[in-house]
Amino acid sequence: MQTDIGEYVVGAYLKLEEGCDVIDYNVRAPGGGLKGLGELDVIGLNFKTDTAFLCEVTTHIRGLLYVSNSESLRRVKAKHERQRAYANEYLDNFQYHRYMFWSPVVPRGFLTENLAKIDGLELVINGAYKGRVEQLRRRARAEAQDTSNPFFRTLQILEHLRD
Repeated sequence: MQTDIGEYVVGAYLKLEEGCDVIDYNVRAPGGGLKGLGELDVIGLNFKTDTAFLCEVTTHIRGLLYVSNSESLRRVKAKHERQRAYANEYLDNFQYHRYMFWSPVVPRGFLTENLAKIDGLELVINGAYKGRVEQLRRRARAEAQDTSNPFFRTLQILEHLRD
């Protein structure tokens, strides 16, 4: 599966701001079968802090919505369970696991209130998402080296434009 630009946003943040040594996209459980059907959008591994980041990324710019609010909530919960199962089976050698849900536009109300109730899931939505992108923009303004991340490279180009 092709990597979505929203996944590159998360990968850039994990690498540059969280210090992850390895970033992988569209990760499937080994062995195929039913376990291999559900992918994890972005995984970041920080060996210095012994932390694995498992991130679900939904880049719906008109707002998070799968059929209905309750269906959207059900899907995010299911994806979070898949994150936990993957970490328990394949990343148990990491002391810390951080489970994250990234989405730039989530309607306030039912979804934001109920997503916040999912135990152990860090929400990087709305203003928090914007804040992470702003951090990357500041870094892009100050740095010129290529990081092999197309989103960050685009930010660097935009931040270094001249008349």
